[in-house]
Amino acid sequence: WLGLKKIYSISKQGSYLLRIELQDWRGNRRHIEYSFSLGGPSTNFTLQLSRMAGSIPNALPEHAELRFSTGDTARDSSCPENHLGGWWHSECEETNLNGKYVTPRSRGRLDRGKGLYWKPKKGRYYLLKSTKIMIHPTDLKSFD
Repeated sequence: WLGLKKIYSISKQGSYLLRIELQDWRGNRRHIEYSFSLGGPSTNFTLQLSRMAGSIPNALPEHAELRFSTGDTARDSSCPENHLGGWWHSECEETNLNGKYVTPRSRGRLDRGKGLYWKPKKGRYYLLKSTKIMIHPTDLKSFD
């Protein structure tokens, strides 16, 4: 994890895309890309997203200000305490890519809210084996 201050410092230098790559326990790999903006420490690293492309349904609210929170900083929400790990929680049910690493129980049962997961609205939970969160500039020519 690079850290929010460093990601903020990088992303404020230009226009960047956020790419999230997910792998489930069956070996399926999917991704989603967003244009994004990340606020600084004074905004609790507020994240705003707009979906661009991907092979998995969106599970994060678009065009909303999502505040990064952890169990010790949550005020109005019980999401971080219940879902382990800091993340841009909104409705508590949609995603947690910074949770505890857990394997599925026998017969595929899942201890929801404790592991890494992605859940689109009106969709099924994707219990995840691995995740990657990356950023890259939208205009690569400016970095020659």
